[in-house]
Amino acid sequence: MILPPLLFLGLAALFFVGMWRDDPDGLPSTRVGQAAPALTVTQLGEGAPFDNAALNAPGVKLVNFWASWCAPCRAEHASLETMQNEGVVIYGINYKDEPANALGFLEELGNPYAAIAADGEGRTALEWGVYGVPETYVIDGNGKIVLRFAGPITQQILNNRIRPAIESAR
Repeated sequence: MILPPLLFLGLAALFFVGMWRDDPDGLPSTRVGQAAPALTVTQLGEGAPFDNAALNAPGVKLVNFWASWCAPCRAEHASLETMQNEGVVIYGINYKDEPANALGFLEELGNPYAAIAADGEGRTALEWGVYGVPETYVIDGNGKIVLRFAGPITQQILNNRIRPAIESAR
């Protein structure tokens, strides 16, 4: 008889604590502060895919997981092009997509990526802890993940999360 009220109070306490987190909408990532995981990607299109050496090269870079079938990926595309025009190096990993569809997506909207690769099986996404696309990682000049952002990059996210992370990674 006392068990149901105790369970209710315990659950209510968990919800209350959860509401006061720094970012209640943020998804936790164990990869932040660690080296970017190894890539197991394949070529997409005519250009060579990027590799682990590119992620460890000097300078800040972004890794963006995307797919042609992903509506939020289409919505964030303008923000990626804005960053490309500002000189930000962005590597794209196409997630579980048909190569022809992925290349058609880039032909239609433009290619903001310095290099692209395919993750047809989702192995790299699994290693990186990707929940779903789009998902973007800010990588510093030592190959360490500074920020993981899950969801489409809007102008507000670009100004309040991505750009500050890029500055802190320099």
